[in-house]
Amino acid sequence: MKSILTGLTLAASLVTAPAAFAADKLLLKTPIAFSTALPGLGSPIPRVAEQLGLMSGGSLKMKVYEPSKLVPPFEILDAVSSGKINSGYTTAGYWAGKIPAAPLFSAVPFGPEAGEYMAWMYYGNGLALYQEMYDQAGFNVHVMPCAVIAPETSGWFAKEINSPEDLKGLKMRFFGLGGKVMQKLGVATSLLPGGEIFPALEKGAIDATEFSMPAIDARLGFHKLVKYNYFPGWHQQATVFELMINKDVWNEASEQHKAIIENACKASMTDSFAEGEAIQHAALIDNVENNGVIMKQWSPEMLDTFKTTWNEIAAEEAAADAFFAKVLTDMNEFRDGYALWKENAFLPRK
Repeated sequence: MKSILTGLTLAASLVTAPAAFAADKLLLKTPIAFSTALPGLGSPIPRVAEQLGLMSGGSLKMKVYEPSKLVPPFEILDAVSSGKINSGYTTAGYWAGKIPAAPLFSAVPFGPEAGEYMAWMYYGNGLALYQEMYDQAGFNVHVMPCAVIAPETSGWFAKEINSPEDLKGLKMRFFGLGGKVMQKLGVATSLLPGGEIFPALEKGAIDATEFSMPAIDARLGFHKLVKYNYFPGWHQQATVFELMINKDVWNEASEQHKAIIENACKASMTDSFAEGEAIQHAALIDNVENNGVIMKQWSPEMLDTFKTTWNEIAAEEAAADAFFAKVLTDMNEFRDGYALWKENAFLPRK
């Protein structure tokens, strides 16, 4: 009789388990900072949404809202923290005005490439520092990296740039810490969302711009207005994008849902990187053969100028903000160790 009762109890639990699971539902309403039409920037998040639904059997869903449809891109952090929305997809570099260290979790001039960035985040102190940054700044969010892309172009210009003097007086859209470098070199910079850049160029509000990788820039049409496209993207050798979830919502989520979200974002890091790497060469060929774009490489002297100026900016930012200094020191210590591996294991560039 005991064995029969045990069997009945087990059977009952199997019958009721799906009902209990189904009751544990979570809908993430997720405004994003980048159009889903932009490959590598906005395109990863619909795929994440699809995987969340599939892996959870439908108990965990994400509804993606295009830029400004629910919350403007630059308001996502505040909206998630306050609970106005429960999640958002963006990049930490947008919060430089609120948190000086934030750009270090997005893109660093002459900084880690994608593989090294992920190594520091997942197997160094990067993720812990990333969360600590939002916690110590008073934002009620749980953050995780959810996409990454390889180098961007260094910018689009209406004329050749042959010396630092040629930069002085330019009005240019520029992102993150690289923007501070350009400011120090005499450029008047502004940080515009992607959808506002082309109109600003067209109206003459800016003379030049950087935004992202060639295949992404092509979607925004910069080549129609400015023809000189410079490489390498010293300011963004890799760019990380974040999924942030209101911390109260995160804390109340089931362990299963947390694991699904975390692993979907880890998978997205691989997928977004692969997507970005796969499609750039076609955009470069199209630019040169069909769009009249002139591809230029920065001279060694210009790259030295950018790097020297970045080192000055890094020292100034670290002196002004203790947490910036903490993160930068940790990142640099990790990179010093990684350099031993990189220099010995990888083929020389040229």
